[in-house]
Amino acid sequence: MPMSKVQGMDLRLVAYFVAVVDHGGVTKAARALYIAQPSLSQAIRSLERQLGAQLFDRSGRGLTLTADGRAFAEPARQILADAEAAKRRVHAVRDLVTGRLEIAVLSALSADPLPELTSALHRRHPGILVTVRDPGSSSGVLSQVRQGEAELGLTDFPVQNDMVRTRELWEEEIALVMPPDLAATLPDPVPLTAIAGIPLVLESSQASGRAAIDSALGQALGFVAVECAHRQAIWELVMHGAGATFLPRRIAETELRNVVVRSTSPPVRRTVRLVFRPGPLSPAATAFLDVAAEMSRSRLS
Repeated sequence: MPMSKVQGMDLRLVAYFVAVVDHGGVTKAARALYIAQPSLSQAIRSLERQLGAQLFDRSGRGLTLTADGRAFAEPARQILADAEAAKRRVHAVRDLVTGRLEIAVLSALSADPLPELTSALHRRHPGILVTVRDPGSSSGVLSQVRQGEAELGLTDFPVQNDMVRTRELWEEEIALVMPPDLAATLPDPVPLTAIAGIPLVLESSQASGRAAIDSALGQALGFVAVECAHRQAIWELVMHGAGATFLPRRIAETELRNVVVRSTSPPVRRTVRLVFRPGPLSPAATAFLDVAAEMSRSRLS
């Protein structure tokens, strides 16, 4: 069958042909397609005229495929599959223009890396609306992703759950950040055993960021001088000499001023992770994962 006759063909007629083949006749196909049987028969004849070939043998009680019909069956299915794939690609482009992404973010990651990731996403796809949810804890991140309240989750806690997938992005150092006068009395790096005597400014004990520090440092934590629910206020308190705190080194070195940033011995590190449910993701979520993968490669290089 010449390809010139296949190109530009009415996809509706091709779908009708495949339905008749799959259902074994016009009557059942018409019922499945919710159209009248005479209308379906006319559509098949119209397709045959377009192709210049008889697709069905009507000499018996039912319809059977002719040699031309058998030859056309596989290309017909491919035509429909290609059309559906093209439609999905169009929808994906449309969704990246006007898409929406819900992401649950552990508060400890809201200053880094969330802003950098979201900024990179918007440079590529400025029409995507990103809604950031604060789940309050690492278990909250997992719960919101599992229940579909958020499509992606950003956390620094290990995730062991068969109902979600995890992608580790990078590992980063958590440094001790201090006013200069406090740093003057301490060695570099600072032994964890010395932290018990340092006045600390930390998030409130129920906060997820504080939980991560408590878990990492254990008994090393001692003198908590200030507990605060607001991260920006913690930074200001440290810069004004109220005590020391723990921050990712990147944040401490770029966002705080008039402070000393020290490693600890042994070092404290965290792993940044994305979590999401198995199965197809929205175009917006896929684009976010692509951005995160590129940033991961950049940070690791």
